[in-house]
Amino acid sequence: MTADPTSAAPNPALDVVIVNWNGGALLRACLASLAAAEDHLGDALPLRVVVVDNASRDGSLEGLPPLRHGPEVIANPDNQGFGRACNAGAARGRAPAILFLNPDARVTAESLTGAYAALTADPGTGIVGAQLLDEAGIVQRSCARRPTARSLIGQALLLDRAGLVPTHFMTEWDHAEDRAVDQVMGAFLMIRRPLFEDLGGFDERFFVYYEDVDLCARARDAGVAVRHLAGIPVRHEGQGTTRAAKAHRLACFLESQIRYAAKHHGRATALALVATAFGAQVPLRVVQALARRSVPEAGEVLRGAGLLARALPGLMRAIGTR
Repeated sequence: MTADPTSAAPNPALDVVIVNWNGGALLRACLASLAAAEDHLGDALPLRVVVVDNASRDGSLEGLPPLRHGPEVIANPDNQGFGRACNAGAARGRAPAILFLNPDARVTAESLTGAYAALTADPGTGIVGAQLLDEAGIVQRSCARRPTARSLIGQALLLDRAGLVPTHFMTEWDHAEDRAVDQVMGAFLMIRRPLFEDLGGFDERFFVYYEDVDLCARARDAGVAVRHLAGIPVRHEGQGTTRAAKAHRLACFLESQIRYAAKHHGRATALALVATAFGAQVPLRVVQALARRSVPEAGEVLRGAGLLARALPGLMRAIGTR
């Protein structure tokens, strides 16, 4: 089901795509922030906002705040994953830039115009990300390094905690200045539309997680910069729509990690990650949960391992064809 798009902005400068799954109040707060930004912007930066809902069951689409034009709503009959939903939302627009925005993020007119100006000012920049702040206003160290085969396996074995391999997220850097990075988080990721289309959009084989890592890696391989913008603050709750689905989240994370390894580093690395998932990551997570005396959390880890095990035959076939 799709809402009537006839009220969409005739010539938007920026297409905003929000993928929602049981986001509820978070989605409404995100749209309210966009509505407030629109009121401040006027016609300075015309927006087209598309909400792609992945079969939410919490009434997410009820009582959505109205925008100047929309929002247009795509209501999927089932959960089609983050990357596929992003691609569907992006396909509804024609603006020269696309902002992929999580429902648990809140923007301002200044953050939208600042990011758009930074993206369009330099033809060598293909993607920009904002400085993400938690609810207390603390900077989230969300920029990441491009995973290598060594770092993927080392992090799975927790060797990053001993300093033997680098961490995925650049936690040692305070994110206080603008700079080129390997990856910005998909919670606020603005990209030039021609680049997005040339790259074929998000790789839909990643159901959720690692699709932004993969997109940024392919953008850099195409010769454009990915930049973190320290002067563009955006509130971001973090894991807002997946926090309650811990087992599902873990299974999706491990599967996407394995798929990324297969795509970028070959079958051997992917198989090594399958082994570490069951032989190291899951046992270590269970031990950590029990050390915190959280039996329910340990149970969720084991349920996540079970979900991954059920997906393993198809995943192994996919690894074999990479």
